[in-house]
Amino acid sequence: MTSEIDVGQRTDTAGNGRAGGRRMSTGRLGDQIFAHSARGSGVVLLAIMAAIAVFLIWRAVPALRANEANFLTEQEWNPNATPPVFGIAQLAFGTLMSSFLALLMATPVAIGIALFISFYAPRRLASGLGYLVDLLAAVPSIVYGLWGLHYFGTKMDDVGRFLNDYFSWIPLFGGDSVGGRSLLTASVILAIMILPIISSITREVFLQVPTANVEAALALGATRWETIRMAVLPFGRSGMISAAMLGLGRALGETIAVAMVLSTASGISIHILKDGGNTIAANIANSFAEAGETGRGALIASGLVLFVITLIVNMGARAIVARRKEFV
Repeated sequence: MTSEIDVGQRTDTAGNGRAGGRRMSTGRLGDQIFAHSARGSGVVLLAIMAAIAVFLIWRAVPALRANEANFLTEQEWNPNATPPVFGIAQLAFGTLMSSFLALLMATPVAIGIALFISFYAPRRLASGLGYLVDLLAAVPSIVYGLWGLHYFGTKMDDVGRFLNDYFSWIPLFGGDSVGGRSLLTASVILAIMILPIISSITREVFLQVPTANVEAALALGATRWETIRMAVLPFGRSGMISAAMLGLGRALGETIAVAMVLSTASGISIHILKDGGNTIAANIANSFAEAGETGRGALIASGLVLFVITLIVNMGARAIVARRKEFV
């Protein structure tokens, strides 16, 4: 009887201690300050995004009212004309085409670099190689633009002619006007710019793979590639998607490098070797200094479209990652 009472008392005491411990952990002043600060930071971020959207809409509405063309389908961009005629179709096409081509080129290379540094390279080589790859992210956009304009564009002229001569049966490589200042050139430069972002994040995700998963696969007789395929890639799938979407967001908003490499041309064309093209960000950078009141409103309206595209891309990425929770 005594032992039962003692056990009950110890149980109640332990339970009260645990309950008291939970109340103390949630009632501490530091925890409350941190919780309110984190909540406030989220609210401030949402408020900033809402303020940006309101500002863009407010400044774009007068220009959209004065526009004599359909803003979403018109390919011509001439807001300084009388009456103003401008549309976002060509700019949005160039932005999406160059960004997705850059993503297609950069993502496999970035994942390969991350796998090599994480699982294949010796420790000393991996450390130095990772540092060099990360240095690419520190190169200013203007440097990429100058390099692309004065060196890389001339090399891509020969590449474009080769692709047009032997692979013109593919619509992307068709067309007659082939040059080095094309969407393909801009896409390659964007791929180089987003490569360190995707590689760095993917590498960190791979390093978080539980050691037990890797050792279990090796213990079952799996080769190194089979271990990566069965244990590493499924675990890091959501992280790789997040890294790719972050790189895509960088490519969508890149301005200076694309503005310097691309030569302005009118009209939508699926031929990525064609000399010329335009994107939303590059058009804003090239046209803002010469724009009048209506022209500035039109450029702000195009910025609003880019803002919406970026939001849609990030929401899509979050939806994809949410469906892969089982791999996190």
